[in-house]
Amino acid sequence: MLAFTAPDGTRLAYHVSGDGPPLVCLPGGPVRASAYLGDLGGLSAHRRLVLLDLRGSGASQVPRDPATYRCDRLVDDVDALRAHLGLDTVDLLAHCAGANLAALYASRRPERVGRLALITPSVAAVGLTITVDTRLATARLRRGEPWFADGYAALEDVAAGRAEDGHWARIAPFLHGRWDEAARALEAADAEQKNSEAAAVYGAPGAYDPDVTRAALATLSAPVLVLAGEVDVNSPPSAMAAYAGLFPRADLVVQPGAGHYPWRDDPARFTAAVTAFLRRPAVRDAS
Repeated sequence: MLAFTAPDGTRLAYHVSGDGPPLVCLPGGPVRASAYLGDLGGLSAHRRLVLLDLRGSGASQVPRDPATYRCDRLVDDVDALRAHLGLDTVDLLAHCAGANLAALYASRRPERVGRLALITPSVAAVGLTITVDTRLATARLRRGEPWFADGYAALEDVAAGRAEDGHWARIAPFLHGRWDEAARALEAADAEQKNSEAAAVYGAPGAYDPDVTRAALATLSAPVLVLAGEVDVNSPPSAMAAYAGLFPRADLVVQPGAGHYPWRDDPARFTAAVTAFLRRPAVRDAS
């Protein structure tokens, strides 16, 4: 574990593995410790992964001001890490809610972004709508699974506004291409690894201005990858296609059979897609 100091004095931790050019990785959750990313399916064999623990998570310090958990306030933390690493531009990979932070960073510091890989991203920062019908249609792709009937009934209840605490555990299998022991362990670790107080503030009012963000991303010169899981009810492929359409230089990859954690479901396919993208020349490289 290594550390640096954010502009407000908060001590932030990051974890490094692998060799090659650095790839800064922003976890989801929101505000879940970066440990769940692991080596991203073996991506560390191709790039030096720099996994950031957002303030208040993992080994990072809890800030004095809880308001700084808000997503837009974390842009300065990412830029401080870039500067700490001595990089003029940074290649970013972000998962789920971490993609909201990555999108804000790219919209506010476009000259600092080399490449941007968004893995099953949340769409909150860019204001896209994912309909209930889209989520349910994606869920029905799992009709043959032994847990489907119970999970689908819970998902319908949630969609109808009848969510109860137990529903979320019943829906969890829809986030995984394989509902195996490793997937169960990943879900079980979520409560321990996530800062619930920070998660409640992360997307608080004022965190996002989708119109401004979309306008900025429409001029982003950096290449972008949006990687979707074919059966991911959280970030369905049709919504991911709309997300990719916000950028002038975006590739959409839909990983067959994958859920919300595609590096787990088929590590080789995931790594191949991401490394192929990261080999694309950035605008500055091409010049």
